[in-house]
Amino acid sequence: MIKKIISGGQTGADRAALDTAIKFNLFHGGWVPAGRKAEDGRLSDRYHMDEMPTDSYPMRTEQNILDSRGTLIISRGRLTKGSLLTHNLAAKLKKPCCHIDLLKMDEFEAAIIVNSFVADYSIDVINIAGPRASSDPDIYRSVKAVLETMIYMEIMESEPEELALSHPVILERKPEKKCGSIADSVAFLAKELPLKTRCFIANSDDVQIAFVYFTLTDYIRVKLGLDRGNKALIKECAEQLGGDTVYTEDAVMVIVKALKACLEKNHVLRIVR
Repeated sequence: MIKKIISGGQTGADRAALDTAIKFNLFHGGWVPAGRKAEDGRLSDRYHMDEMPTDSYPMRTEQNILDSRGTLIISRGRLTKGSLLTHNLAAKLKKPCCHIDLLKMDEFEAAIIVNSFVADYSIDVINIAGPRASSDPDIYRSVKAVLETMIYMEIMESEPEELALSHPVILERKPEKKCGSIADSVAFLAKELPLKTRCFIANSDDVQIAFVYFTLTDYIRVKLGLDRGNKALIKECAEQLGGDTVYTEDAVMVIVKALKACLEKNHVLRIVR
């Protein structure tokens, strides 16, 4: 099971990998060129990366391959430039490598292959590479979709006792119109969710946040009007993530994490001695 995601910090595929790790509370990292160089400037300090003593992209690529149990390359079409170098270096270093070509399969099929790759090679630290945003503007969204689906598959394959929260909410397709902020959303959910669900969320560890997210995504998206353009809430979630825009699914995770922090104040089970 994936415990850490690393990449070279470049725009596009690399950045999608890091953002997915942060979203699901997985460890993340990797080596970046000196100066935290990327095509959009200096890489943000929100990413916990190690700097190489050189600004060479190939050297950081090789180090990330060495520091992982396996490398995943996601592209649309044949490999070129840095992605091709990554593939060739992995072969030279005799490290497991999986190439996903999204022109030959959809994102769900890709996730199945990645899930098998991770299981077959017992990969807990995975290095992820692929095109820059300038080469493929949509690769960021595609890589996130593949990785999130793969994480969902890992959760569904967990032992039954780990999935204590089954279907706690009956989804009513009626949005709550008053939730224009994260604070309002958290207050609403803390009131509306069943006690069992609130306690599970409060007492779940950081890794279990993924299960909470996948269980409640549809409910939160509908009840808070995120699928109908709740612009004020989406804007605040984007600001929370340090950007101008945010995918609806990422906004849901911002709210889930805020809800967990709120519920931890009075729903955590404590042992009385």
